[in-house]
Amino acid sequence: MKAKKSFGQHFLNREDIAERIALSVPEKAPVDKVLEIGPGKAMLTKYLLENWPGLFAVEADRDMVEYLARNYPDFSKRVFQGDFLKMDIGSSFPGEQVAIVGNFPYNISSQIVIKVIENRDIVPILVGMFQKEVAQRIVAGPGSKTYGVISVLTQAFFQGEYLFSVSKGSFSPPPKVESGVIRLVRKENYQLACDEGLFRKVVKQAFSQRRKMLRNTMKVWLKEEPVIQDSFFDQRPERLSVEDFVQLTQWVEETRG
Repeated sequence: MKAKKSFGQHFLNREDIAERIALSVPEKAPVDKVLEIGPGKAMLTKYLLENWPGLFAVEADRDMVEYLARNYPDFSKRVFQGDFLKMDIGSSFPGEQVAIVGNFPYNISSQIVIKVIENRDIVPILVGMFQKEVAQRIVAGPGSKTYGVISVLTQAFFQGEYLFSVSKGSFSPPPKVESGVIRLVRKENYQLACDEGLFRKVVKQAFSQRRKMLRNTMKVWLKEEPVIQDSFFDQRPERLSVEDFVQLTQWVEETRG
């Protein structure tokens, strides 16, 4: 079975790495089900099945679904054929908590994180392999050069941890970039003290010109407001914590009445 560029496939060929990823999903995790995205040839799957025999998966490649049916007939009955990004997680697992895990296709990895954020009431844990740069960006803290929109949006609801790096040679075919595995664990309080839709807009606006002070980037909403003279607005966006962005959103909310 050859990897297909259209699906962003790079098959993991290291047993030790596959086992390490599988063990990164805690056995006592507060979940009812585990869902693997893109099991492919089941390198990671077989280790996940050791701890989670009721494992489910979603696979977009029909050829891979057929491969799983031939080689893992029992497991294949729990494989959804289709695109995870179009999957209704709540309808597929009604009333259940679902951990997401996988060696994610790099071309949709950020979208997977956004979907998990949108379904955070259902998904308490994610363990995934990403392009290293993306993995580092997701878990980066304030003050880091890689801290940005995806960092803030993720960390508003999840605690992120960079687990380990994976070399190019651990895949077939090898990707052009290094990889990294991260774990996201949902915060106990994952509701924001502001409008969530506006929060996303504020974060994106603030980072639209990350080298400029907030006074310049946020004047689109606060130009005539006295609050914009506050020293808070002397900062650049990469210095702000999630709580700071919530405060900034609240200020914008107040101006909108």
